[in-house]
Amino acid sequence: MVVHGTYKYIIPLVVLLILITGTGACADQEPVPATGIIPQPQSLELSGEMFRINNATMLWYDKENTALESSASLFRSEILKYTDRKIRVAAKEGSGNRISLEIIRDHTIPAEGYRLSVNRSGIRISANEGSGIFYGLQSMLQLILSDESQHRYIPVPRMEVVDFPAFSWRGMHLDVSRHFYTVDSVKRYIDYLALYKFNRFHWHLTDDQGWRIEIKKYPKLTEVGAWRKVDNDLQFHGEKNRYKDSLYGGFYTQEEIREIVEYAAQRYITVVPEIELPGHAQAAIAAYPELGVTGKEQEVRTRWGISPVIYNPFEVTFDFLEDVFTEVLDLFPSKYIHIGGDEAIKDQWKESAEVQQLIRELGLADEHALQSWFIGRVGKFLEENGRVLIGWDEILEGGLPEGATVMSWRGVAGGIEAARQGHDVIMSPNTHLYLNFYQYENGPTNWAKRHVTNLGNVWSYDPYPQELDLEQRKYIIGAHGCIWTEHIQTFREVEYKLFPRIAALSEVVWSDRLNRDFAEFTGRLQHQVPMFDKLGVNYYKEELQREGDVME
Repeated sequence: MVVHGTYKYIIPLVVLLILITGTGACADQEPVPATGIIPQPQSLELSGEMFRINNATMLWYDKENTALESSASLFRSEILKYTDRKIRVAAKEGSGNRISLEIIRDHTIPAEGYRLSVNRSGIRISANEGSGIFYGLQSMLQLILSDESQHRYIPVPRMEVVDFPAFSWRGMHLDVSRHFYTVDSVKRYIDYLALYKFNRFHWHLTDDQGWRIEIKKYPKLTEVGAWRKVDNDLQFHGEKNRYKDSLYGGFYTQEEIREIVEYAAQRYITVVPEIELPGHAQAAIAAYPELGVTGKEQEVRTRWGISPVIYNPFEVTFDFLEDVFTEVLDLFPSKYIHIGGDEAIKDQWKESAEVQQLIRELGLADEHALQSWFIGRVGKFLEENGRVLIGWDEILEGGLPEGATVMSWRGVAGGIEAARQGHDVIMSPNTHLYLNFYQYENGPTNWAKRHVTNLGNVWSYDPYPQELDLEQRKYIIGAHGCIWTEHIQTFREVEYKLFPRIAALSEVVWSDRLNRDFAEFTGRLQHQVPMFDKLGVNYYKEELQREGDVME
């Protein structure tokens, strides 16, 4: 097994042997029988005995650890919500039927890892930190919600699990600019990410078609920029509260954003906001025309595609952006802040005498270099405030700003180049990880049908490009799925895009590639169908009935 370079520690030989063999036998042994745990644990041993969870089961945790109390309470509420089982929670350990949570000091368990032990008398989850306990509970939650038995108890197979993630960055993105989703829907999205042990929620909050975050210093961003006319191509047939005076839109207040950030943090998920620049800025410029190159009034864009409207590169814009990011940084504790940087059409810069004069004064080669300079100024502001800039791979054009992290979406070439330059990289290629693409061949006709990204296509993805050597691979910090919502009008449609492909992506960023097998994965996925039904998610059922090879 390859131990990924994300973690810099030494695993003792005995644990390494367990991880290599999986069940303590030879490396080419049959895969471990399906248990329904996704992503696949690094090491799992099963026996034929069972532990029974019933209404007498107690969930014990260390009362000195508030993180354990939060995770225990969340676990209990999820069980009660979806199974009507009443598990009691207590802040000390006793005898009898029990689930125990324990923070330990075990150097054999890496960051975010956990040990799960099930025998006839009880279940024990141990970890070095609260995130590991939470992830162990998610594994248990999957087993419990997948149970189809009609007993008065929930049977859990006896097992020994040692588990930890392959990558430190395990992310999913949601575009709320093209279509707006309620606070409750965003929270439900976060629930799904937590269930599959993702730790980053990338929230795409601004774009040409809508500005979704309240900025108190600039109220027109939400008074004007959050609402657009209803074009014939964008007719919406959903919730009435997405309309105001025949305009479609909505936004999140700062109080709602704080609520969502805290909700995610309780589930060990960091919310990474995206504020687009210098392109994809038409909604902001509609609110404040002086931020545009021409200074002319705009309307919030009503059609899809790439807008030619772009921020001007003068002090008025940087004053605005610094004010915006000051409020953003107060709302989001995330170390990383996403600034977009993609698809910036530079025709307005080329046609502006003032912009061309600035390029000459700065001694820049062209508009691509101007974009690099523009993003560099924003990056410096973020760095001075203790944050790290993330941009789509177009930020490579004209020179990559120092300290920037690249999210590679146009295939893997941008990620390869950034890693070779010594920059951290998050792989998000549209060929494999854009979940807004169709899961089948005969979907409706629109731009999202350019690719079919089925379950096997997602599952087969390897975040480590073969073109990189071992030294360069250390800059690949993880991978990231995206859901762009131009053609996804309701949250039920978001769910349909997410399930079951989220399960495949979770395995890409968590599990050991050398020990993974697609048939074994689909066996575990089938085991989770009752869980999907209990959760009430809208999932693509045909994919779970399909048999075939992995789509490369």
